[in-house]
Amino acid sequence: MSTADGSKITNVKININNLYKEEAFTDLTYATIRRLTPVKVDGSIDESREAIFAGMTQLMSPNGPIPISCVMEGAKNLVDAAEKFPAAIEKAVQEMIAEAKEMERQEASRIVLPGQ
Repeated sequence: MSTADGSKITNVKININNLYKEEAFTDLTYATIRRLTPVKVDGSIDESREAIFAGMTQLMSPNGPIPISCVMEGAKNLVDAAEKFPAAIEKAVQEMIAEAKEMERQEASRIVLPGQ
């Protein structure tokens, strides 16, 4: 995509030294765990880097579902990731609540002047 003068709007580049293969696992109720396995540019597994386990779920609110995601720090395998999932999600929710309260506090402390 380009602007009217022909310049690019985006400058997207892929870091071929930081590629991962993604697999998803779900319990079909609450939890989805993604395993991100590091790979080389040819698609073979990169043994020099650790896999990353990320969790996802949704919380229901009066305004609809709220997606929550987290990383299970230090998880070595799927069982370890599943055991760390509840605490990691709880931490993500608490951080989200703290961030919302801070935004609310900042908004409440703004001084509104006439004409602004």
